[in-house]
Amino acid sequence: MADTTKVALITGGGRGMGEAIARELHDQGYRLALMSPSESCENLARELGGVACRGVAEKAEDIEAIVELAMQTYGRIDAVVNHTGHPPKGDLLDITDEAWTLGSDMMVLSLVRMARLVTPIMLRQGGGAFVNITTFAAFEPTLVFPVSCTYRAAAGAFTKLYSDRYAADNIRMNCILPGYIDSLNHKPETADKVPMKRIGQVREIAKTAAFLLSDGAGYITGQNIRVDGGVTRHV
Repeated sequence: MADTTKVALITGGGRGMGEAIARELHDQGYRLALMSPSESCENLARELGGVACRGVAEKAEDIEAIVELAMQTYGRIDAVVNHTGHPPKGDLLDITDEAWTLGSDMMVLSLVRMARLVTPIMLRQGGGAFVNITTFAAFEPTLVFPVSCTYRAAAGAFTKLYSDRYAADNIRMNCILPGYIDSLNHKPETADKVPMKRIGQVREIAKTAAFLLSDGAGYITGQNIRVDGGVTRHV
């Protein structure tokens, strides 16, 4: 009889928010398939009893490899966390075409490519869920992160379109929009920008991701969920 224990595939799943999400899902009984650019995903998978391969979200062949590894190992994929890297920064009109193209591949096409591969699997299984990690600045763009703001907003639009198309098939997709999180080293004064007066913790992102992937969030799809301590003003 086939093992029906749920399987989660996580990109950027070696450090920071990706690692925290992997640990949280492991604690909740998921089997794991992890991808990251370095050996950190392999080390974490070894610790948590999962599988891993090195790769980056902007390369189609790397996405194909982690999906294939998950299916060869477990025969199913129930949850996907798309957690990409950080795109280039710079003054708005000084950013090169190559940097914009990298941002598109990293933050938008990676979601499309993953969905193309995993959606047929979830359709056969009768459902599944995606969570895309984006940024609070998708709602309130800042010149500090021009490429990220532009394409994270596009990721939110794709998420809504995907949910419109596949909600009736019991496949959900949502975005988490983190604020200032301790996966990065923030200046002490950064916390002053946040109504809660503190930097967020990776475990708080992980708990939110686990909820959105769970049956408890079974009626939530196509949403951009801000986890930012109240920093955004958008209502």
